Amino acid sequence: QVQLVESGGGLVQPGGSLRLSCAASRRIFSFNTMGWYRQAPGKQRELVARITSGGSTNYADSVKGRFTISRDNAKNTVYLQMNSVKPEDTAVYYCNIVTIAADYWGPGAQVTVSS
Repeated sequence: QVQLVESGGGLVQPGGSLRLSCAASRRIFSFNTMGWYRQAPGKQRELVARITSGGSTNYADSVKGRFTISRDNAKNTVYLQMNSVKPEDTAVYYCNIVTIAADYWGPGAQVTVSS
């Protein structure tokens, strides 16, 4: 069974940077879309960014120009580089991988932006 392991969450000051990583426990089917979602207390889960097998990306308007999603197919890993973070970015971030066979979700990583 495929499991997603997230790392890189934690406390960061406003304006700072943070990098989230999500690695699959085993090789994922090559044709897939990897993404990051986040959920703040009292709010519904929302898409932050996603990247296709071909490298095409999409970002939520709230993070455009600040966050960058990337992937390393050899390592079955997706990253989210978070720059110029704001208190509004505080949430639990979930890794997501969508294939033609199944959808996979990470356990969630807490990101807190505070001074």
